[in-house]
Amino acid sequence: MKTGTFVIGAALLAVAGCTVPASGPQGGSARVGNLPEAVVSLAAPNQDLSTARLLPEDGCYWYQHNGPVETTLVPLRAVGGNPICTKRQA
Repeated sequence: MKTGTFVIGAALLAVAGCTVPASGPQGGSARVGNLPEAVVSLAAPNQDLSTARLLPEDGCYWYQHNGPVETTLVPLRAVGGNPICTKRQA
């Protein structure tokens, strides 16, 4: 019985790392790269702008950081350290 529980637990952990690609408002993929010139001028150095995208969930720009262990989305930040976001609709 414990072996079956272990196998199920291991299978759940193996699938937990799977992710769903970011999608836009109509279910299409969020546009990667292709940033407005204003965002490019605000962005701090050492960020991969070629992978940056606007996520509709929070209205902020995020870029893909390739670390030594994992690849993750990180907020795109301005020179002052603040995240770069769009204005919220009222």
